[in-house]
Amino acid sequence: MKTFAPKARAAGYLLTEALVYIGLLVVVLAVGYQAMYRCVYNSVVLRRNAEDISRALRAGERWRADVRTADQSVRVETAGDTNLIYLLGTSRQVAYRFADSTLSRRLGSGPWVQVLDRVKASSFEAEPRQNDSVWRWELELQPQSKANIKASRIRPLFTFLAVSPAASAP
Repeated sequence: MKTFAPKARAAGYLLTEALVYIGLLVVVLAVGYQAMYRCVYNSVVLRRNAEDISRALRAGERWRADVRTADQSVRVETAGDTNLIYLLGTSRQVAYRFADSTLSRRLGSGPWVQVLDRVKASSFEAEPRQNDSVWRWELELQPQSKANIKASRIRPLFTFLAVSPAASAP
């Protein structure tokens, strides 16, 4: 008859070791997910800022083109919280209005068309120079924020300059 010697104990994990490893895995995954979601939120804020900058630049270039075509006169009116600028040309009249956080544009006697929304401040001012009539448009947009996405720390401020041929010297 053969006697069997006890075999060496097989290596394995204890239940407590498995729970420790699972706990560490949960902590590492939680930190990783938190970092990922922070990156996603920051990319959303960056995308919104880029869209705002793009919209403001398109509106500024349109305004500059309208000022350059105003060959008769440029007139600014302020009534309470509403700012208006009238750009008179031989072929058309263009007006811009800032009221209720919205910038609108009107061609001739047509309807007002919204150009920009979420505008915090807008002002049109003349900058008299020696031979030219330069107009400056100061624009500030409201930073976007939602319940779970904080507003950007960048203040969206823009300054557009345009030369009006109405008062320019030859």
